[in-house]
Amino acid sequence: MSNVKIYDTTLRDGSQAEGISYSVMDKVRIAEELDKFGIHYIEGGWPGSNPKDREFFEKINRIRLKNSKIAAFSMTRRPGIKASRDPNIAALLKSGAEVITIVGKTWDFHVTDVLKTTLNENLAMISDTISFLNKKGFTVFYDAEHFFDAYKANKEYSLKTLITAKNAGAQSLCLCDTNGGSLTSEITRIIKEIKNKINAPLGIHCHNDAGVAVANSLAAVESGATIVQGTINGYGERCGNADLIAIIANLKIKMGINCVSSQQLKQLTHLSHFISEISNMRLKNEQPFVGDSAFAHKGGMHINAIMKNPLTYEHIEPNLVGNHRRILVSELGGKTGILLRAKALNYDLSKTDPQTKKILDLVQSLEHKGFQFEAAEASFQILMKRALKKFDNFFELEGFKVVIEKNQDKKITSEAIIKVKVKGIREHTAAEGDGPVNALDNALRKALKEFYPALSKMHLSDFKVRVLDEKAGTAARVRVLIQSQDEDDIWNTIGVHENIIEASWQALADSVEYKLLKDQG
Repeated sequence: MSNVKIYDTTLRDGSQAEGISYSVMDKVRIAEELDKFGIHYIEGGWPGSNPKDREFFEKINRIRLKNSKIAAFSMTRRPGIKASRDPNIAALLKSGAEVITIVGKTWDFHVTDVLKTTLNENLAMISDTISFLNKKGFTVFYDAEHFFDAYKANKEYSLKTLITAKNAGAQSLCLCDTNGGSLTSEITRIIKEIKNKINAPLGIHCHNDAGVAVANSLAAVESGATIVQGTINGYGERCGNADLIAIIANLKIKMGINCVSSQQLKQLTHLSHFISEISNMRLKNEQPFVGDSAFAHKGGMHINAIMKNPLTYEHIEPNLVGNHRRILVSELGGKTGILLRAKALNYDLSKTDPQTKKILDLVQSLEHKGFQFEAAEASFQILMKRALKKFDNFFELEGFKVVIEKNQDKKITSEAIIKVKVKGIREHTAAEGDGPVNALDNALRKALKEFYPALSKMHLSDFKVRVLDEKAGTAARVRVLIQSQDEDDIWNTIGVHENIIEASWQALADSVEYKLLKDQG
């Protein structure tokens, strides 16, 4: 099967995820990126439901897309009125979209208890809406909402809704597992039954409430579906939608279906990360195919085997999807992990080299205290360079003081005072911040900016704190992870201490020194 098309609904279904709110320009940027990647259909939203979606269609119509067709979404006409007089349908006509996706009720329970209308009127709503749009020259897709639950409850009526949509001119019938509770075996069985009863192109739209949306979507394709709906990174209401990232990779690599080209597939990791940034949603490290940990190896036995043949612990070559292999440094990785990181830094070490044993002992000692270098490779690079005496400090801390004040107006202010020696010159500066770490960051930058102007191009992008030994109460050690970035790169650093400010300083200092180190080349 080589004609499977990808239908993206990130801009509508994905935007219903908790924590996501796209601006009009966010939606335009996402649509442009999806088009660049090669998605066949991009569902832009529901133009009859809100001004934001109407504005999106106005803007996207001015942009010439190369690969994608824009789809507008709406429900069938309302009960008791003609499609030609329904305001939602009128908004579709004005949208400028080439494809119209109409969602209709297929579950008799929803027709009588939610729409509060008759089963025959629901069929008339489906027929009138699709035939009206079909006569206007649109490509019409029909989304059979709650289809699998409907089919299990009332086969005869659910089939009638599909036949009605097909006879009215729908060019694809998308079977929706709207509640996300169907199992893969049910999806397979029902689609095969439908294929024997209705001669029409079928689509699949799965939600992930049972955790099997991707498996269900792939099984649907194996059973005959030719259009797969989903969202990038699985964003969506409740537990999300089927993740198109995993679906595309599996279709192309595992099932040999050319839903995208090999060159487009190499942009899969970039697409996933891009959408997560615009969505302001942190991408899970363990995200299949595209996550930072998808091809990361930590155990010494695994690392040793991977270096002999990657097939030992990897199901595909990472570069097929634009990702890369990572060898993590930890107490579990043994000397092999140390040697690989040293090689990446152009240091010639061997297992018998005393320096290798020294670095491994240092890593194991620090991890015993709570450090975790697989999550902070920048800190590890600095640690290794220092252990090998290949690191010259960019500055020397003489001391700092952080003051937090709460006044009678209940306003809290943070100020940091820092003393550092830079290139033989003593700098003594102070700065305020939104919190103690921000104040310390601002004070350090202020002290260094005259000597290292490039620091103005970096910023802290994430800050995490974890208590390591909770039973110790307020005396517990904490681990601070700081993520920083500049125009070209993202890096992570770590600090561990009983004092959260000291732990933060360790991670902050490493972050600044790594920036200066990499700029130095």
